[in-house]
Amino acid sequence: MRCIWKTFQDIAKSNIGISAYLLRPSSAGWTPDSYGDHRAWLENFPGAALADAPDPHLHPSESLSARLLCPSPSCIPARIPGKTGPGGPSESPHVPSPPQWAQRHPGGSRLIGHHGAEDATDAFHAFHQDLGFVRKFLRPLLVGELAPEEPGRDGPQNAQLLADFRALCQVAKDMQLFRADPAFFALMLGHILAMEVLAWLLVYLLGPGWVPSTLAALILGVSQAQSWCLQHDLGHSSVFLTSRWNRVAQQFVMGQLKGFSAHWWNFRHFQHHAKPNVSHKDPDVTLAPVFLLGESSVEYGRKKRRYLPYNRQHLYFFLLGPPLLTLVNFEVENLVYMLVCLQWADLLWAASFYGRFFLAYVPFYGVHGALLLYVAVRVLESHWFVWVTQMNHIPRDVGQDRHRDWVSLQLAATCNVEPSPFVDWFSGHLNFQIEHHLFPTMPRHNYRRVAPLVQALCARHGLLYEVKPFLRAMVDIVGSLKKSGDVWLDAYLHQ
Repeated sequence: MRCIWKTFQDIAKSNIGISAYLLRPSSAGWTPDSYGDHRAWLENFPGAALADAPDPHLHPSESLSARLLCPSPSCIPARIPGKTGPGGPSESPHVPSPPQWAQRHPGGSRLIGHHGAEDATDAFHAFHQDLGFVRKFLRPLLVGELAPEEPGRDGPQNAQLLADFRALCQVAKDMQLFRADPAFFALMLGHILAMEVLAWLLVYLLGPGWVPSTLAALILGVSQAQSWCLQHDLGHSSVFLTSRWNRVAQQFVMGQLKGFSAHWWNFRHFQHHAKPNVSHKDPDVTLAPVFLLGESSVEYGRKKRRYLPYNRQHLYFFLLGPPLLTLVNFEVENLVYMLVCLQWADLLWAASFYGRFFLAYVPFYGVHGALLLYVAVRVLESHWFVWVTQMNHIPRDVGQDRHRDWVSLQLAATCNVEPSPFVDWFSGHLNFQIEHHLFPTMPRHNYRRVAPLVQALCARHGLLYEVKPFLRAMVDIVGSLKKSGDVWLDAYLHQ
């Protein structure tokens, strides 16, 4: 087993690199009673089954966990010699290069790299709803089994917490909390389409005056905000039973109803879920050099970096953050992604949105007036996006990757907002951010039902389960920016 790891080290040092899924025993693994016998799991991976004799390292009460080793943007196919069992040395299956498989990963290759040399068991199960479908894609990626004593990057792992969480996952499945209510999501789509039609009818019936135009912009802004929520559900495969239908529907909502790329969104959003509030891995908190959060404040202060007056970032946030995120940053980032990554289907879907929008409103406003309406809608939408999506994260811990277990990581980076029918609808149920991050594929209408179980889990292990009033959560965003700015100033002046 050592020779497998040594080979990976040698390849990494030569800047060739290779990526692979490896399996290792995990004493806190998925129990056979909950997730199937581990030998059945192993049989899905031909490379791990090369040795006919049982692996002495595995006990029937243990299971296998996935680990990623030495991810690299450049890679060559290789057969790596190693010892896969007591039968002696053998060779692993052919390992394809990242351009062949990692780039086709729905979450993008960068998401895989974020878990390099870590136990990715819980992340894997959290992101993949249909494990039987996913496992067949892993078969050519397996190169052997990783012995428990091999080095890795895992930080502190609370084995009992993980065992209790996995039991909770099974309870949620038994309660059918991962099953979507078709009527709920049909209602969500229906009210989005109704708002689009209502906004146009206001202008058509009342004319392009200030009052109907203002009302139309507000309604379109709400429609765009709710479209974010619906495409978010589809991106997490929490609406349809199959990934294919979720992807197709997400492309329609994200492209035709919003003018953005579904692939671009998944690329950045899945990174956020994999490593929430981790600098340089979570795009939502990697905001430097415009805004500094958490440990980046100290880093910039010590290095005497002052591109902006960061001790005043809580003030210029109102000028650069909510008004311009979707209008400027997202528009540019989205377009660049589609062109660079050759996402022509997404580009056509986005073009269909702009074609529909301007065909609908140019006859009333002219080109310049329709463009002004579009900007107004994007600014309104951007305010919603920034406040709603960041009220659960920015006030929490932001810093470097400490390689914590899945549950501890998600709880440290998230908090909830007190629920109400309005807040649930307005935020797309993202006020249940803790539940959403622990169970990203769970349909959002079930968060209320699983929340008491999560609270009980946190109480048992002495973990913070924070719930804030809605307005306080908004204010805490500004307070966190001010705190980070003050930390930067202190480090800039005194360190």
